[in-house]
Formats: sequence, structure tokens, C-alpha cells
Amino acid sequence: MTTSEPPITAIVVTGPTASGKSAAALRIATAFGGTVINADSMQVYRELRILTARPTPEEEAAAPHRLYGVLSAAEACSAGRWRGWAVREIAAASATGSLPVVVGGTGLYLKALLEGLAPIPDTPPEVRERVRDRLREQGAAALFAELADRDPATAERISPSDMQRLLRGLEVLEATGEPLSVWQSRSPRVDGGEIRALTLVLAPPREAVYAACDARFDRMLEAGALDEVARLAAMRLPPDLPAMRAVGVRDLLRHVAGEIGLPEARERAQRSTRQYAKRQMTWLRHQTEGLWFAEQFSESVWQKIFSNIREFLLTPRGLTE
Repeated sequence: MTTSEPPITAIVVTGPTASGKSAAALRIATAFGGTVINADSMQVYRELRILTARPTPEEEAAAPHRLYGVLSAAEACSAGRWRGWAVREIAAASATGSLPVVVGGTGLYLKALLEGLAPIPDTPPEVRERVRDRLREQGAAALFAELADRDPATAERISPSDMQRLLRGLEVLEATGEPLSVWQSRSPRVDGGEIRALTLVLAPPREAVYAACDARFDRMLEAGALDEVARLAAMRLPPDLPAMRAVGVRDLLRHVAGEIGLPEARERAQRSTRQYAKRQMTWLRHQTEGLWFAEQFSESVWQKIFSNIREFLLTPRGLTE
């Protein structure tokens, strides 16, 4: 696919966790002959089907699903890596006449897909390993102080406990000699051609989202989330890997290890899920343009979605042009 080719038409469905995104995406795919493409940074990990609320096998059988469970928890995904996969899946679906339906609440992934990425060179594996060795030897506080000294703009945007972004900032500094913030200030690179997307945002009231998060976590426990986390613990993975920081994993790991009781682990995980939903809602308000629906996915919302998609597909330049 080159930039001279016409744009590929796609639907993007986003919103906070527990807003009904996956159900909406599946309904769109079955109604319009589409392929569901995952844009959730944790649903890429095959070991975390339950805790990340991945579609069930029955739902996956109802329409083509792509980029779910494609990585081991022992690996790290990134916005750039995911974008490469997503562009290929979108092109492949479109080439067969299937409507790409991209769904997820990871704002950075969607932003990378639609707007491109800063042209940051890949970090060599040996550099990553050296920085991780320093983390083990010196500790996070020392490395964060170094980042704050050498790249204060990046340090200001992250938490000292955010190991993934802390390591990323130092890796880029060591590999390129330039701060990550400088690379990110440069014009984004858009590879893979243009995507003409209709973005649908499910944005229920906050209290409704929180209640849905709590209820869904209880269903996860009933479905075997503890066993899932126990299997993850048996892999003995480094705690800074993304899958180990999925919402709920840390709290259930503490229960599996005998550090806290299940009621406390449940309460902590539910609180973490609500906090995550709040961060997603903040991101959406400030970063996302599209058609907003101020309630969870329902039959009435579906009727509005269906009408808007049909109009979008029949309008050559899209709804807003």
C-alpha cells in the first residue's frame, strides 16, 4: 500500500473499559461484513484472556478477529509494533472486501494508527539489557533522577514508578544521544497509507462505568481469573513487562503468593480498574474526535451507530466533509 493509493475505510470503536466496546465492534462486524481488529494493549497477550476481557471463543467465531492473543506475556508490545500489525490487518481485511473495525481503549495505539508515530529509531537489544541491568543494580529512584536531569520534559510526564516509560526514556537517550522528548516533538511519520476512519466513542456517565467495572471483575473471578494469574506467576516473568502490569494482575498475584486475602485483592483490583477507566475518560475528552454516545452500548445506541455507519459508508468523503 502506498500513499498514492486511495484511503482505506475503517471504523474505530473506543471508550473506557466496560463501556461495551467489544460488543459494539462485534455487532458492527456482523452487520456490515467486517473484521474486528484489536487495539487494546493488554488483549494482545495470550495468557490474559479473562483478566483483559478478551472476546470469548464464541464471539470470535461470529466474525473474524485479529490481533488478539498474538504475543506471549514474556514479550513486550509497543505502539509502533502494534501499529505495523494493525496496518497490515486493516489492508488485508479491506482487500477481501471486509470492513475493518478497530476496537480498543488504548489511546496511544489509536493515536499512532490514525496520526502516525514520531520517527524514533529502534533501540538495540543490548542497550535495553544494559539499562535493565542498571535498574536492578541502582534502583528506580536513581534512574528516575538521571532521567529528570537529562530529559526533564519526559520525566515530568511520567510517574517515578512507571518502569516501562522510565526505561524507554533512558534507552532512547543511550541509543540515540537525544532525549525522547526531542524525538517526540518531531513530525510524526505515517507509514502504510491513509486510513479514512469513522471514530465512535462510547462515553457512559462515570458512575455507570465504575459500576460496570466492579461487576465485570466479579465475573472475571467466577470465570477463573485466579487460575489465570497463577499460571502467569508460574512463568516467573520480570515485573516490568507490560503483561505483568495489566489491571488486576498485581493484586491477584499478591493473593496467590499468600500476601493478602481474596477480599482485599478484589477490592484493590476493582479500585485499580476504576482508576484506569478514569484515566481513559480523561484521555478521550482531550485527545479523541468522533461521534460520541453518552451511554453504554445498548440496542438504542446500536440503532444510532448503524445509521451513522451506513451514512459514512455511502458518503464518499465521510460524515464531516
